[in-house]
Amino acid sequence: MVSLPDLLFKTCPPFPQLLEIPDAESSHLHPSLEGHISSKVVSHHTGNYSTAPVSEFLLICFPNYQSWQHWLSLPLSLLFLLAMGANATLLITIRLEASLHEPMYYLLSLLSLLDMVLCLTVIPKVLAIFWFDLRSISFSACFLQMFIMNCFLAMESCTFMVMAYDRYVAICHPLRYPSIITHQFVAKASVFIVTRNALLTAPIPLLTARLRYCGKNVIENCICANLSVSRLSCDNFTLNRIYQFVVGWTLLGSDFILIFLSYTFILRAVLRFKAEGAAVKALSTCGSHFILILFFSTILLVVVLTNVARKRVPMDILILLNVLHHLIPPALNPIVYGVRTKEIKQGIKKLLWRGV
Repeated sequence: MVSLPDLLFKTCPPFPQLLEIPDAESSHLHPSLEGHISSKVVSHHTGNYSTAPVSEFLLICFPNYQSWQHWLSLPLSLLFLLAMGANATLLITIRLEASLHEPMYYLLSLLSLLDMVLCLTVIPKVLAIFWFDLRSISFSACFLQMFIMNCFLAMESCTFMVMAYDRYVAICHPLRYPSIITHQFVAKASVFIVTRNALLTAPIPLLTARLRYCGKNVIENCICANLSVSRLSCDNFTLNRIYQFVVGWTLLGSDFILIFLSYTFILRAVLRFKAEGAAVKALSTCGSHFILILFFSTILLVVVLTNVARKRVPMDILILLNVLHHLIPPALNPIVYGVRTKEIKQGIKKLLWRGV
């Protein structure tokens, strides 16, 4: 009889950011990897893995299509450089331009910082695998990467929620905006974002780290996703799956509900404006933020849907989507704000003139 947890996780992914990748035993590795892996995987006897603990994991990107690595390395490198350069430029501009020392831009700085950390956590290791075949990753590095991916994804979602509240106050209560959205509010919101998500996502890698790993150490993924790692353990990891399912959907779900409510109230308020052009002007102030939310939620939705239909979608496509999820939004977010926000464009121009 199928248990309730198993039934749940067969239909819904436990965390939108992490994909359920098939076990190493359920797929066939590319022939070029067999020699590389066989020299590092702990030996086993008569089909049963030995109980000797393993000391590291091996990340195997695109196990069925190794030729993808050569084609993907160039666009991934360019996107990585674009993400780092654009976010760094935005952070420097907001730091040096006094006119941008406002709560809304401080929240945007926090979003850029989160994007940069996520990129630096995932993409350099992926490129190291592509270019130098550096597949091994230590236990501590793997679980640290797992924590950052889960925690900072939830922090980004929470930041979008706070930014939506900022836009709600600006449009629905414009006279009270200076007294509500203050520097102190941004500081308290930042503490809340970090504390809430760090405390609730920390048990995910801790639960995975406490499992016994006594034989298999090949992760058929480019990153240390929770379920990809926990499947290699000798213990039952049902608790991991349940906790990740509950926490993941609670955090992201509550944030998106509040974002939806904020924009519902914004739209209702805008439709009541009678002055000519007032509605368009009000909505234009939300445009950049709304586009960023669309980027973030659309990619999450694609990841979730492909994961639900994972039996029909090749495993390598799921792995690629998981990598792009950590790269495309960080590359596009600062560009969208830079193009659509007049104050940021002027600040970047001043920054460039200083450099010249």
